[in-house]
Amino acid sequence: MVAKNRKQTGKGPATQVDRDRSPLVSPPGKSNARRPGRESKAFHSPHPNGLSGIRHKLGLSPSATVKLGSTLLLAALAGYLHWYHLTQLFENDRHFSHLSNLEKEMAFRTEMGLYYSYYKTIIEAPSFLDGLHMVMNDRLTEYPLVINTLKRFNLYPEVVLASWYRMYTGVMGYFGIPTKMCWSINRGEGLTPVDSCEGMGDPAYFYVTCVFLLNGAMMSLFFIYGAYLSGSRLGGIVTMLCFFFNHGESTRVMWTPPLRESFAYPFLVLQMLLLTYIIRTRNPSRTAMVALGISNLCFMLPWQFAQFVLLTQVASLFASYILGYLAPTKMQSILVTHMITLGVCFILMFGNSMLLTSFYASSLVSIWVIIALRNRFAQVFKPGFVIWVMQGLAWVASTVLLKFMLSTVLGASDDAHISGLIKSKFTSYKDFHTLMYTCAAEFDFMELETPIRYLKTLLLPINILVVALIAGRTLQDIVRCLKHEGKADDDDDEATGSEVAAKGELVYHSLQLMAFALLALLIMRLKLFLTPHMCIMASLICSKQLFSWIGEKLKHQMAAVVIIALMAVQGVANLQAQWAIIGEFSNLPQEELLDWIQENTRPDSVFAGAMPTMASVKLSTGRTIVNHPHYEDAGLRERTKQVYSMYSRMSGETVKRNLMKLGVDFFVLEDSWCTRRTRPGCSMPEIWDIEDPQNVGKLPLCTQMSRNSRPHFTTVFSNDIYKVLKVPKVAKDLR
Repeated sequence: MVAKNRKQTGKGPATQVDRDRSPLVSPPGKSNARRPGRESKAFHSPHPNGLSGIRHKLGLSPSATVKLGSTLLLAALAGYLHWYHLTQLFENDRHFSHLSNLEKEMAFRTEMGLYYSYYKTIIEAPSFLDGLHMVMNDRLTEYPLVINTLKRFNLYPEVVLASWYRMYTGVMGYFGIPTKMCWSINRGEGLTPVDSCEGMGDPAYFYVTCVFLLNGAMMSLFFIYGAYLSGSRLGGIVTMLCFFFNHGESTRVMWTPPLRESFAYPFLVLQMLLLTYIIRTRNPSRTAMVALGISNLCFMLPWQFAQFVLLTQVASLFASYILGYLAPTKMQSILVTHMITLGVCFILMFGNSMLLTSFYASSLVSIWVIIALRNRFAQVFKPGFVIWVMQGLAWVASTVLLKFMLSTVLGASDDAHISGLIKSKFTSYKDFHTLMYTCAAEFDFMELETPIRYLKTLLLPINILVVALIAGRTLQDIVRCLKHEGKADDDDDEATGSEVAAKGELVYHSLQLMAFALLALLIMRLKLFLTPHMCIMASLICSKQLFSWIGEKLKHQMAAVVIIALMAVQGVANLQAQWAIIGEFSNLPQEELLDWIQENTRPDSVFAGAMPTMASVKLSTGRTIVNHPHYEDAGLRERTKQVYSMYSRMSGETVKRNLMKLGVDFFVLEDSWCTRRTRPGCSMPEIWDIEDPQNVGKLPLCTQMSRNSRPHFTTVFSNDIYKVLKVPKVAKDLR
């Protein structure tokens, strides 16, 4: 039982633009947009004001204004429902409101704890600028190095949230408005009571609330996205329901709020919505391109993986261009927007070399050059299939060549593990770093249960049907184009809204879906891109232009409602399974460890150990660590490899020397890391056998240390899970 006792109170206007003829644009006579030349009939006042003025500025008729208002209202409702759903799942899983400050911090494991520690640093600093200086000159994370964590760890979300928190508590404190309620929690079982706080004045509560609000807004964007793509508000409802019915496959923000995707992915949804508008619009305005760039930047800054997602987007757009669905000038405008965004991100990340040496950066340059040389390609190669293939080959070859040239010139190797990871997927290649990834289930191939779950909610069959229809029409266009010996890639063709160019957004979304599917098949974790995009594509069952063969509007809507009802059979069961997850976070062994470290070690003591545990040690005790869970840096990977030699079959003397070179005072040993085996070949000693074949067959050092740490180390703390080994500074300490 948990008892709660109150303890204390803490103190350019948008304009109508010409659009390409697209299968997703409302047919003539039914468009929501007002036609040029009818403004005088829509508004009787020469100087409209109020609601009429807004309608006039947006170029909307009264009926279109009502439709827009109802769409925004439904979008807001969708956002609220998702925010509430996330909040309740998180609370049900952890009983977060009843946790002490230490328990809340321990609940943020692995990378989450590392990211949250910088938020904590900034809010606890004397001033915001002092906190910013501390995270930009960090001495605690990779002893003895001083690193700029804003450059290394994509920490802008924590900087923004910490500034908001300081402003919020400062303003509330100035006006004397309470910001949190604190309680004394009786934990029972002989455990000491702890203090627990609720309210926006609590740092952890403020942090997760902002994350859930952002992801609630993401659902509003999903609704608008689905409605815009399909040309029907019912399409927005389909997208929203698909996301809820497949929620466990679509996101993990309710379990892992501080992860980078929790901040970045909502901006990818916005970016793709804006991109859809730009593809559909004949002459997109500069405002639209600026908005695309800003959303692009907001997606890239919080997440180091964003460059790989944008690579698939650029590749999908380039394929659409090659087939004639995207005009050269529009494609170049999008590329320039990406380039500018990448440059700004590079500056804001203080020259992070991974950005410039990525395949994404090289791809932007190579595609721009290929488009600029399109007339040369047309002169050299026969129009049609040959020129398509040659442009594709030129893109692949130039991108790979430019990427490795830049990596060599800049001496960057931080993303070398990505190449090794991809290589290991198709060959028998494996080394220490690739096995550290592939032995984790989330980095393995997609499990068979995932597509089965898609089948049960009908998400997969609907997407197969939609993509098949788009592919069929696209194939007809390609055959027609080849019969006419190719089609010139000039702007006039697209500007007239030809049959080929009209389907550009559909072709792009289908290609993007296939790219996400490929990523998800290779790395299961990346289904978090695939599933939401499948939900977006499902909205197209409400597209009259794509499913005009069904019949009149009412019959089409009834068919969509029947499909929703069939999806709901398994979808509601999935939601009920999520709602049934009831738990309460507790990790007494780690709590004992952190309390011991806090009370029995010097503030400048240096720790090493398993990456997830080191994040908790840094966050909750403020002690210096030498390794951490952010595995994207080449130097950190080698440092972690030295630390993990404790779980190899090397001699104790060798491992001791490794730790002494790193300046480690204490090593946190976990027996589970020595014995855990997710599958054959994936225990830590087996992983080390790949790197250290000469010691294969020997007893792992960690097993020896768990029995007796002498003579190389001294055990100074021990419980059921953790042992703290004191590392001697010099050899004479062992005597």
